[in-house]
Amino acid sequence: MAELTIFFDGSCPLCATEMTHLRRCDLTGAIAFEDIYADDFSHRFPDIDRQNADRILHGQLASGELVFGLDVTYRAWSLVGKRHWVAVLRWPLVRPVADAVYLFFARHRQRISRLLMGSKRSASCEWQSGR
Repeated sequence: MAELTIFFDGSCPLCATEMTHLRRCDLTGAIAFEDIYADDFSHRFPDIDRQNADRILHGQLASGELVFGLDVTYRAWSLVGKRHWVAVLRWPLVRPVADAVYLFFARHRQRISRLLMGSKRSASCEWQSGR
């Protein structure tokens, strides 16, 4: 069983790119990746509201506890031995600013993806090519 399940938007090019990179770094299978727009998502995860998960990144620990936003990112990168990449985001003075910036990003991620990657939406299964 995975230590963390990440519920993410597989149609967002930036999100899919990060999940592909994270998957490549996850050599022990500590993380399960779940696209909230997969056809059977609501059936397999009835307790995760897709609309809320689209607004803010959701994660679920093996204990069943839900974590959100940058706490998911921090835990995920920590599990793959790359905590140093994101540790600053959880420092007490940085955390509130980082969380506010993350919420802005989450709300506008499709527009940001279009600006940075030239694409607003990706095919839902594109992120899986890194399996």
